[in-house]
Amino acid sequence: MKPSEHPEFFRFPAPEGRSRESTIRLDGEGRFFHDEAVVEHPKLRDALHTWIARHPDDGRYILTNGYDWTYFIVDDVPYFVRSVRAEDGDAILVLSDATEEPLDPATIRVNERGELYVRVKADAKGGPFDAKMTRFAQGQLGPFLQPAEGDGSACVVLATKRGRATIPGG
Repeated sequence: MKPSEHPEFFRFPAPEGRSRESTIRLDGEGRFFHDEAVVEHPKLRDALHTWIARHPDDGRYILTNGYDWTYFIVDDVPYFVRSVRAEDGDAILVLSDATEEPLDPATIRVNERGELYVRVKADAKGGPFDAKMTRFAQGQLGPFLQPAEGDGSACVVLATKRGRATIPGG
């Protein structure tokens, strides 16, 4: 049994002389930093992406491996869509924590810089979460785009009956 399975796990104080606050930061491009130095070790970087959660009491972002936890800073979003693959006419998102899930076009939104965001992990503990699509992933949406009527935008069209999302300037 992991300590995180205890009902009070997230309420336990930090070990003596330590804090639950950290200098770990996830930037808007999906890179982790510690004390403003980029985390370069590939296995640690990958592990950090899998440890993302929300604190059950205050909703702040935390990193937890089941044995300990700490708060960390998220500059933009906690998850990133690294790539998109087709499966039976649907778009499957490959996320920064190495999980996959189908795209729900109703959750797509675009910021003022033209970057695409989606909601992911709706069924996850602490979810749903926002995810930002990398440029590579945005490019892989091409097979799922169709021109929208008259306004120069594009719609994401999938085989499932989940609806459409209009992407300006698509």
